[in-house]
Amino acid sequence: MKAKVSKSFKIRGMDCAEETAALKRTVGALAGVRGLDCNLIDATMTVEFEPDQVDEAAIRNAVRDAGLEAEAVEGPVSRETWWARNGRELMCACSGALVVLGFLAHALMHGNLLEALTGGEGVTHHDFPLPALLSYALAAVTGGWFVFPKAWLALRKLRADMNLLMTLAVIGAMLIGQWFEAGTVAFLFALSLLLESWSVERARRAIRDLVGMTPPTARYRRSDDGSVVEGPVADVPLGAIVLVRPGERIPLDGVIVKGRTSVNQAPITGESIPVVKEEGDEVFAGTINEEGSIEFKATKAASDTTLARIIRMVEHAQERRAPVEQWVEKFARYYTPAMILLAFLVATLPPLFSGDWKRWFYESLVVLVIACPCALVISTPVSIVAALTAAARAGVLIKGGVFLEAAAKVKVFALDKTGTLTRGAPEVQEVVSLNGHEPGDVLACAAALEEHSVHPLATAIVRKARADGLTLPAAGNFRELPGRGAQGTIEGRPYWLGSHRLLHDKGVEESEIHAHAQRMEDAGRSVVVLGCEHHVCGLIAVADTIRPEAAAVVRALKDAGVRRVVMLTGDNKGTADAVGRAVGVDEVRAELLPEDKLNAVKEIEETHGSTAMVGDGVNDAPALASASIGIAMGAAGTGAAIETADIALMSDDLTRLPWLVHHARRSMRVVRQNIAFALAVKAVFMTLALFQVATLWMAIAADMGASLLVVFNALRLLKDSSASRPMT
Repeated sequence: MKAKVSKSFKIRGMDCAEETAALKRTVGALAGVRGLDCNLIDATMTVEFEPDQVDEAAIRNAVRDAGLEAEAVEGPVSRETWWARNGRELMCACSGALVVLGFLAHALMHGNLLEALTGGEGVTHHDFPLPALLSYALAAVTGGWFVFPKAWLALRKLRADMNLLMTLAVIGAMLIGQWFEAGTVAFLFALSLLLESWSVERARRAIRDLVGMTPPTARYRRSDDGSVVEGPVADVPLGAIVLVRPGERIPLDGVIVKGRTSVNQAPITGESIPVVKEEGDEVFAGTINEEGSIEFKATKAASDTTLARIIRMVEHAQERRAPVEQWVEKFARYYTPAMILLAFLVATLPPLFSGDWKRWFYESLVVLVIACPCALVISTPVSIVAALTAAARAGVLIKGGVFLEAAAKVKVFALDKTGTLTRGAPEVQEVVSLNGHEPGDVLACAAALEEHSVHPLATAIVRKARADGLTLPAAGNFRELPGRGAQGTIEGRPYWLGSHRLLHDKGVEESEIHAHAQRMEDAGRSVVVLGCEHHVCGLIAVADTIRPEAAAVVRALKDAGVRRVVMLTGDNKGTADAVGRAVGVDEVRAELLPEDKLNAVKEIEETHGSTAMVGDGVNDAPALASASIGIAMGAAGTGAAIETADIALMSDDLTRLPWLVHHARRSMRVVRQNIAFALAVKAVFMTLALFQVATLWMAIAADMGASLLVVFNALRLLKDSSASRPMT
């Protein structure tokens, strides 16, 4: 027996959970297949099989049986054709345009808008104008272009799924002459599938963006002769000494062995202020070296860095969060065959007991017409599309109906600090002058030195000085002290400025100065000290500013029925506690790495139930993907956070969070109303048919009436008045 073989395939057309399930039913059932892993994000399938029992050709055929195409991932994968990239959008757009064209042709040629809308119901004899009929028929064909083949496969496998249900609805509508309804149902279903496909593609882009954060090459010393070479990051051996210049991204995880600098770790830890790094400190791949040149020892391979683990966590979390089957799909498994069986029994059983064969055959046709699930099929997608449109108008981008439904069930909100509850940019909070200096002089001198730096703290000090209208003196002989601060001369007098640590280095810290610095740090602020050759001139406290609406949003979430609001951050505990108290959250978790945030979200979900994670950075991406629902701050958020999240606040407005909860719950109420109404109408007329009261005309009128009513009820979601009402 030959050893098992593992082979990966690129799957064309894999865009939703239904397709991964179909692959598991077809490929997974092959004799000799020992393992099957479908990655929805990468659109790949990895098969472990025994080559003496099954070959690649059989696997490809099984994929084809699922309505998809497979291409072995060996060397470069062929580029997608124009049709593969744009076919779904084109056919959906054509279907919608043809429905509108047919409706207009019908209304103009009959001169009656109501007759065109109802398809001639209530008219003794009604013929569809040929242009309208052809438009509706083509709308049904184009709308179902990617659905009908899958419905045929489901029928062959005797498996009633949503594709088969929609196809029966379209064919049934055509058979009873409801051409407008047939075209409309096909278009709406195509639109819902397009939204799902688009959502998965956005997640795929997020992965590509994450991968692009790590530089492709690194400079490192050879172990044999110590010469510096540059090569692919994947080729850098463990333990190699890697060199990084100021302004460059760090290519691998490691520990600094030479140099001192400050590193912008926001992409990994979410910290709002660059962190000072010196010998012995750890650095992460994808972070930015702000100031000095450093050398570090590579401690992890390129495939095992913190950023690489983030990418894997996003992939796996997204895969676990593939949309579950909707209730209507599950119902369709039993509803469709049950209705066909019921119609057969109505046509055959009563006549056996001296009934009228012709009469009962007619009633069986009535049952089939009533059973035509048009209103049921329409009820969910129309409501969802209307709700998504209303949300977009309110500045909330929801990437599919499943996420709208998840938002309606949220019990806990987990909020990132930097860029979410705070603005994500440091501001001067306080200036303390010492030894006879004025606060304005301290700020002006500090700004004069900081004008030469691009450090976020320096930028905040310069911005504050200019906002206060201060005149900045000229600073000469400027020199940076890497990882510590800077120094220069102002009006011929030497000045220096730097962190609290620089006070220790210079040995000038006194009890009064220490008390001021400690108070500022306890409040979660960064301290910048200004001094001259004789004494310390003053201290400047800089901190990220809390969004003015943050506290009100937390209160509004609780008023909306959210049980708990938690803050998760990579910042230090002092800063986190200060912000948590100010905004009124129930719990604060600080100093968290990306995997810590991910574990925290999982723990919160296990303890308190459905959890929404709100964040804006790459470090939030795993938690965003793993939570019941991920919400990204759109305007200030990173591309990876926005793409990975299920919902994005495009206006960067926190007040949209409580609005989202209310809107999602209202939308789900409308969906449930529509489903209940559609089923109730069918139950009533089914009963009438069994008592030989219902007529074919009544069945058609009831089906069309129910379809129109659920559509009108769904469209009420477009008029969500709370979308434009400010939060109080």
